[in-house]
Amino acid sequence: MENDSALRDSIFISKATPGDDAFVLWLAPRLEAAGYRVFADILGLDAGDEWRGKLTSSLQERAARMLLCCSDETLQRRGVREEISIAEDLVKQLQDPNFIIPLRLKPFKKVFGIGGLQYVDFCPGWAPGLTSLLKSLDRQGVVKAGGGVIQPAWSAYQRRLAIAVERSPETLTSNWLRIMSMPDEISYLTPTSPADDALLGRLGRSFSLPLARFGQGFLGFVSPLEMEEHFLPVGRFRIEARIGLEDFMSDGTGALGIKSREAHGLLNNLLRQSWEKHCVREGFFAREFSGATAFHVDATKLGLGKRVSWGRQGERRNSMLRNKAKNRVWEYGVSATPSLFPYPHLKLKGRVLFSDLTGPDKTVVISDKRAQFRLRRSICSGWRNKAWHGRLMAFMELLAGESPYVDLAVGSGDRITLDAMPVQFTAPVTARQTHQLGEDAEETDRSTLTGFQEEEADA
Repeated sequence: MENDSALRDSIFISKATPGDDAFVLWLAPRLEAAGYRVFADILGLDAGDEWRGKLTSSLQERAARMLLCCSDETLQRRGVREEISIAEDLVKQLQDPNFIIPLRLKPFKKVFGIGGLQYVDFCPGWAPGLTSLLKSLDRQGVVKAGGGVIQPAWSAYQRRLAIAVERSPETLTSNWLRIMSMPDEISYLTPTSPADDALLGRLGRSFSLPLARFGQGFLGFVSPLEMEEHFLPVGRFRIEARIGLEDFMSDGTGALGIKSREAHGLLNNLLRQSWEKHCVREGFFAREFSGATAFHVDATKLGLGKRVSWGRQGERRNSMLRNKAKNRVWEYGVSATPSLFPYPHLKLKGRVLFSDLTGPDKTVVISDKRAQFRLRRSICSGWRNKAWHGRLMAFMELLAGESPYVDLAVGSGDRITLDAMPVQFTAPVTARQTHQLGEDAEETDRSTLTGFQEEEADA
């Protein structure tokens, strides 16, 4: 037993490939800087190695500790489960209950063999997690056989994975929609008779045009006549004040006691409502995500696997907004966050919603938020930037139709006009792409359709 322990001079990291690679590339050099010798399959395997045998022998014969990367995705990998099984035998053989040290990278369900072990928590941050880990290794007297030398291969490996930058300009498409024009004035409207506050709020939220609640009434761009039918239970409205929109954005209004910061919040509220009410009118279906409402393409807008053509003449591409993957239906959608800086615009964010298929193109949205999260992690992680960009452009093609603009009705015949083409920037350098997929090849690439899955042997 003593001779066996004397040979154990390394820390073995059990991980999933490629899911935990970024974490291990961060952790391993820091452990080496602290004096430990580290083995991880990223660098521990050479061309021609019988990789499973080398991993097994390194764990069985040289490891003083096994650091186990823990997340539901990692712990489901066959290779990781095999390494846990070997490590459990070593716990008994070495009579060392601390041989396995779980590293909590994400919340995870307990699995047989390690359920009762205290983990080192890296969820709040990798740096505090490392501090806790080093304290544990020091308390347990784990041998420092590395001499404080960091293998240069770690940084070399990272450089090989890096994207080369070329000194030539590149046009980049953002997720910003520029607001081209807005009404000249904003109005403050109040009921002519006393009104129940709760009723007023409900009617304002359900109105077809944007209204921002303020004081005893609303800020908006509508006329009292447009409000009359919907607000019949309350009665008529009158315009208490009209404020120039440019002045309102920059200074607020002293007449109503609204300062600049509050004016920005009220105007952003109106912009968000304008977008959301327009999407509803255009037939997109709403779904609540954390902090935002997204609008998705369903069967009424597009069939499964159908493609939307988008792009300038001669540069047309095709992208899917609905398809099947892993026996589920995914539907692409967009949420929008207004901003007035550095100029008025909407920031768009792509959202993906998963449903069970219950009949020919009939779906039921999966209500379990954890299941939605797991599906997004497994399926959408394989979508490269080109795929996400294509879906955003296809969504805007459906929303704008033949027009280069999107007009959001706000009342009194006025509108907020958006440029349907996201804002483009020119970068002084170009990132050389490692995936040169032409035309709409993203839609036929295996990872785009089914979600990127490494072979089980690469666990």
